[in-house]
Amino acid sequence: MSDGPAKRYDGRDEPILEPGLPIVDPHHHFYDLPHTRYMFEDYLSDVYAGHNVVASTYVATQAMVRIDGPEVLRPLGEVEFANGVAAMSASGNYGPCRVCAAIVGYADLTLGDQVADLLDRCLATAPDRFRGIRQTSLDAPNDAVFRYVLSSARPVQGILRHPAFPDGFRHLAPRGLTFDASIFHHQASELAALADAFPDTTIVLNHMGIALGMDMDEDGRAAVFRQWQAGIAKIAERHNVVCKVGGLGMPFWGLGFETRPDAVASSELAMAWAPWIEGAIEVFGPDRCMMESNYPPDARSCGWVPLWNALKRIVHGYSSDEKAALFHGTAARIYRIAMPPDTAGTSAS
Repeated sequence: MSDGPAKRYDGRDEPILEPGLPIVDPHHHFYDLPHTRYMFEDYLSDVYAGHNVVASTYVATQAMVRIDGPEVLRPLGEVEFANGVAAMSASGNYGPCRVCAAIVGYADLTLGDQVADLLDRCLATAPDRFRGIRQTSLDAPNDAVFRYVLSSARPVQGILRHPAFPDGFRHLAPRGLTFDASIFHHQASELAALADAFPDTTIVLNHMGIALGMDMDEDGRAAVFRQWQAGIAKIAERHNVVCKVGGLGMPFWGLGFETRPDAVASSELAMAWAPWIEGAIEVFGPDRCMMESNYPPDARSCGWVPLWNALKRIVHGYSSDEKAALFHGTAARIYRIAMPPDTAGTSAS
């Protein structure tokens, strides 16, 4: 089994907070690349290390695309892969968690109307699980920002501004598909405009609209926080947008946990993460937020057990209904995941 990112196993001796709280993890990946490997067995090792994860959504990274055939159809390979993993998990032979119960694939929407065939074939390949697409649209001032990206080279710039992007995007809503949006905080206005242009499409803001605070001093990060607050509030005014709460383990935020040689406890994570997480939940509300692992990218900063403990610590004062929405209700609704009968409606124990 791969060791994966360095801190993945850290903190497994922490007691599990609220162990009965069902979790639908709405955002994780699988990689099998020369520099990193994190696959089904690795995710299971984390899931069964603690916390009551009952189902998950697989989010594409183009790690399993086809290497031949028409360019527009190559992402079908990753949907086939994820659906195969989901079928293995659904057998029950690997434990009760339903891994890849929902699948978010990839499509290059700048290809315009050409993506229609890909979307239809993805739906035909995984009719019970294919829920939408993600096309990373992170715009940054220089290549150095992307030096920590695990899965691919520098994202293509200007995706949301591409003239053909709306022609591809318009094919999502008629098929009942969502769009997972990966942006930095300074792109908030672009995403808000997209949500306005396509009010019938559900847009899932990944990682709270990442605040780009790396390589900054304290004053610089404080200024970024204020900019992020204003931007995420603007996005939240669009009621067709929901928010994935997490991703704070990635170096982009400038929190620095990835540089620590020691294990980081959930109490310390919660202290650092709370302003961002509370800010996101405040503007979106629990019914439009879903707590995520973002594994394995977040494993650069913290272990699986402390990650979920930190998220639970931050919202410890919320009501049972609010916690249920945050940890499984919103994700299950947006990605149309059936909760196991013995967990539906459960909050914690």
